[in-house]
Amino acid sequence: MMVDRSHSMAAQWAGRVLSALVVLALLADAAVNLFTPAILKADMDATGFAQSSAPPLGGLMLVCAVLYGIPRTATLGAILITGFLGGAICAHFRIGEIGSPPQIISLVLGIMTWAGLYLRNPTVRKLLPLSE
Repeated sequence: MMVDRSHSMAAQWAGRVLSALVVLALLADAAVNLFTPAILKADMDATGFAQSSAPPLGGLMLVCAVLYGIPRTATLGAILITGFLGGAICAHFRIGEIGSPPQIISLVLGIMTWAGLYLRNPTVRKLLPLSE
């Protein structure tokens, strides 16, 4: 893998760490949804989702995390994660939870997703230059 000369190894590692944290958060959430959905009953009811939708949501999170964690599919994973987290933000907005912890966590995870990808992927840095 060729490394952009203007891009430091520290930035590469920071991107990897951010990306790993995103993957771990999604995997943890996916595990809860897949294996212990009863824990989420109150939260699912509050947002208007049936408890039976927890396993499919967990599967979706798992797919997003895996795609994001694989370098060749990381950009697709980031796009899917962004959509998923946007939906989570919207679900809480719909029930009047503006600025709620789930919304803030979703927003921070979304920022971390793209920051991690930006720092570790030279193609993304070319497509989205922050400076000339």
